[in-house]
Amino acid sequence: MSAPAPARPVAPTALRPMRTGDLDAVMAIERRAYPFPWTPGIFNDCLQAGYPAWVLHDAEHIVGYGVLSIAAGEAHVLNVCVAPEAQGRGHGRRLFRALIAAAQGHGAQRVFLEVRPSNPHAIALYHDEGFNEIGRRPRYYPAHHGREDAIVMARELFGTD
Repeated sequence: MSAPAPARPVAPTALRPMRTGDLDAVMAIERRAYPFPWTPGIFNDCLQAGYPAWVLHDAEHIVGYGVLSIAAGEAHVLNVCVAPEAQGRGHGRRLFRALIAAAQGHGAQRVFLEVRPSNPHAIALYHDEGFNEIGRRPRYYPAHHGREDAIVMARELFGTD
């Protein structure tokens, strides 16, 4: 009988606001994680507009990031991504919770997001964090063979969850 392989140690991580100097590292992750990635211009526009954007990093590099927009008492999660090689370690949940906390800190009363139906891990995370499906956006996302719908999800923010 052989002993199980030892678990890989997880490097400590920290959150900080995203800066324009992070965009090369963010884009490298974005391109590895998504078949239809955002462009550097989209990220830059979000930063220039003052959208809350965070990176999760360890001592050596960025492992994930998230971008949020807030207006008129509502927040919209625009992008949450963890490097494929760092997924499954709770990084996405940590980033997502930081975005929700930022929304609360800016006075948002509800948060919206879109997710691909073909992304069951993200859907499970969002449900686990109190989001519910409120609708669909037909043909919202580009796909390899046409377009893919988006599931629209929302969560009300009450006080300090």
